[in-house]
Amino acid sequence: MSADPDLRRLLPSVEQVLQRTEVRALEARHGRALVVRELRALVEDARARAAAGDRVAVESVAANLPAQLAARLDRARAASLVPVINATGVVVHTNLGRSRLPPEAAEQIARIATSYSNLEFDLAHGERGQREVHAETRLRALVGAEAAVVVNNNAAAVLLAVNTFAEGREVLVSRSELVEIGGSFRIPDVLRKGGARLREVGTTNRTRIADYRAALGPETGLVLKVHPSNFRIVGYTEAPTRPELVALAREAGVPMVEDLGSGLLAPLAGLDETTVAESLRGGVDVVTFSGDKLLGGPQAGLVVGGESRVGAMRANPLYRALRVDKMTLAALDAILVIHESGRATTDLPTPRMLSASVDEVRARATAFSARLGTAAPSLTVAIVDGTSAAGGGAAPTAEIPTVLLRVVARGRSAQQLAAALRSGEPPVVARVADDALVLDLRTVGVEEEEALAGALTRAASTATEIDRHD
Repeated sequence: MSADPDLRRLLPSVEQVLQRTEVRALEARHGRALVVRELRALVEDARARAAAGDRVAVESVAANLPAQLAARLDRARAASLVPVINATGVVVHTNLGRSRLPPEAAEQIARIATSYSNLEFDLAHGERGQREVHAETRLRALVGAEAAVVVNNNAAAVLLAVNTFAEGREVLVSRSELVEIGGSFRIPDVLRKGGARLREVGTTNRTRIADYRAALGPETGLVLKVHPSNFRIVGYTEAPTRPELVALAREAGVPMVEDLGSGLLAPLAGLDETTVAESLRGGVDVVTFSGDKLLGGPQAGLVVGGESRVGAMRANPLYRALRVDKMTLAALDAILVIHESGRATTDLPTPRMLSASVDEVRARATAFSARLGTAAPSLTVAIVDGTSAAGGGAAPTAEIPTVLLRVVARGRSAQQLAAALRSGEPPVVARVADDALVLDLRTVGVEEEEALAGALTRAASTATEIDRHD
């Protein structure tokens, strides 16, 4: 298409547009700075199209400039962080925000966030208080610990422990536990940033207590046991028991720290994970774990253990840089109340999803399939057996039996259907397998089913329109 210099004359100047009544109304709503920025971008894009000779596009902008500007402003003001429906079957989905919070935790966050609070104020005595009393008192009681500290994630908890007990010294870690977790979080890097030196122990698949004993020396500051997250070694493997490591650390006079990662407070059927209380009862000095994995709460790194060890971590100046804010404490305390009252598997989304039976998921899938068949006849839906995953690095080898919905859309590939669902309102994230879209209702809330059905119906309608035009 040849360039037409006259096309640029169709476009008004930015100043001319700003004088229009409709644009003045947009300015009152969005602010002058944002309106000017988006208007200039819109006009510059139109001028580029004019230079390319695209008369249709230029005439469209010229005729509908206020409306197009309004649309740009709405997109610019829209939040980039939005709720999505997780139909993947991965319960603690790291990329989708890990654990969902229950309504009572969200309500408590809103109450605290929108008002002043007694975060660091003792209401009984009218003087400065400690923020640690709010969630940590309940946490200590739940796991049977003398002391607790809350920081912003489990990586921070491990970093704080390393820096407190082994700065300038060596940390003993089995080679089988030198893992990299999602987002390039590597144990050796955390140790280095904590000011400690890594001392590798044993081999990749076999590490014995004798290997730890041989690695002990005057420079040893800490014995660290690390949760392997999504990594597992199978075959000829060997590792020292927790009691063996605890006895060795006490003999050497250094702390024993265990990074449990998952944060399991009470056993869940089908998950082979050590609970926090089990680790403490085994004699571990300090246990660290995540708040937003199996615990089912907000992002946080929880530290529990003996008073002297945890107290030393709290006294570390680094703690102030890593501690959490009032919203996290509010959410965490609400979550711990639910655990304390024995309602975790009924009132917390993560434990509830993990403990849901196959029959329960099958009943929901059957009803949903019938509903979808009526609303979207262009979709072919089959119910098949499958597995869900705990996710978040917890119990990676555990396959949780589930029932899946296998969906095929006429006139659209599985990838196209998945892309359409991700770009819809609300966005839906699902799996693609064997040329079909695969949905697992285990990770879809009952209250989300109507929105999910609507999203699939709209995607099917689009596919039907494409097929009709072809």
